[in-house]
Amino acid sequence: MRESLHEPSDGPSREDEPLRGSPSGRPPAAARRARALGLGVGDLPTGPHNALTDVPGVRVGHTTLVRPPRVHSGVTAIVPDGVGPGSPLPAGVFAGNGYGKLLGTTQLAELGALETPVLLTSTLSAFRVADALVGWVLERPEGAGVRSLNPVVGECNDGLLSDIRSRPVRAEHVRAALDSACGGPVAEGCVGAGTGMTALGFKAGIGTSSRRVSLAAGREVTLGVLVQANFGGTLRVSGRTVTPADVGVPTQDPPPTTGEAPAADPARTGDAVPVGDAVPAAAPEEGSCMVVVATDAPLDARQLTRLARRAVYGLARAGAAYGHGSGDYGLAFGTRPLGAPAGPSVVADGLLDPLFVAVLDAVEESVLNSLLTATTTTGPHGHTRHPLPAAPLLALLRARQGRPAQAGS
Repeated sequence: MRESLHEPSDGPSREDEPLRGSPSGRPPAAARRARALGLGVGDLPTGPHNALTDVPGVRVGHTTLVRPPRVHSGVTAIVPDGVGPGSPLPAGVFAGNGYGKLLGTTQLAELGALETPVLLTSTLSAFRVADALVGWVLERPEGAGVRSLNPVVGECNDGLLSDIRSRPVRAEHVRAALDSACGGPVAEGCVGAGTGMTALGFKAGIGTSSRRVSLAAGREVTLGVLVQANFGGTLRVSGRTVTPADVGVPTQDPPPTTGEAPAADPARTGDAVPVGDAVPAAAPEEGSCMVVVATDAPLDARQLTRLARRAVYGLARAGAAYGHGSGDYGLAFGTRPLGAPAGPSVVADGLLDPLFVAVLDAVEESVLNSLLTATTTTGPHGHTRHPLPAAPLLALLRARQGRPAQAGS
């Protein structure tokens, strides 16, 4: 699908350049994931696709927007079957560091109810995306008569590698992601909301993983995670630090220049890349990350909030620094509607530990997948970020085997 960017940005017009938008829920041929490289995390088994969609009734769709080098952006839709204003799902949210614009947070936290699909996008596109989500819900049969709706939209800042001020994500892109959402394998890396993201010094994006967990009385449940990785820190793999230099990855940034450009907030990743003639210095990679967790375990909103907390904690295993400018959010939802009259009783708090282990492991592996499956991307001012290369990473880990881990190693 080829589209034009109809609304002008704050910079020079580029209407003659095509904006390529591709809606897809399924992955193209891609780099090997962490587990295929022997870097799976933990001992719990995964679902068949090792993805959020292993949770029954959860679908994922992406719309990817690319117009090199100016635009690398998009939107990702997480669509639980049956969710709507009349059939909300139990949910919980946790902010590890609240420098972000997670729309719908206050009502979700107050009521413990998710009324819409969860959408992820770029910071300045979040508000358009929320409006498009409201329109999509109101037009559906379950939206008839609705006079209040709480759209949930998360964001990370892709301004380092994309013209964020152009706000390229439009209503048609949101609808395409929602309507194309499907089960099965999930596209990762530079797709949808992950197209312009960077993390831990590497090109990053969307990553996903799942775990199957046995609870009391032999009941087996599934927990899935999807991350939009865009945070700072130093990558840790198998407990050891890995910098871009360790695996031969350059960080390519043009020298900063002066020019007529709007002031930037250096605390947010990408905010120091305004549209205009100036070439700014790359801002410290401090934020952010959206982590979405789904499970078919019968949990209430309070327990799902406990899962959401541990989703944010899991980022530390991968090396997150939780900087001042980082918006680190966990959102967890269950697939059994609130007030469902039938089904298993809520899991006792004392039996939640296996789910806590599952979410920590799945978050760590999801981050690795986002780094390994990304592709090299150059932004509008010449900033370039490269993915985590598999062969040098494995060689580095082999070289370190047998040597005791030390601080900074």
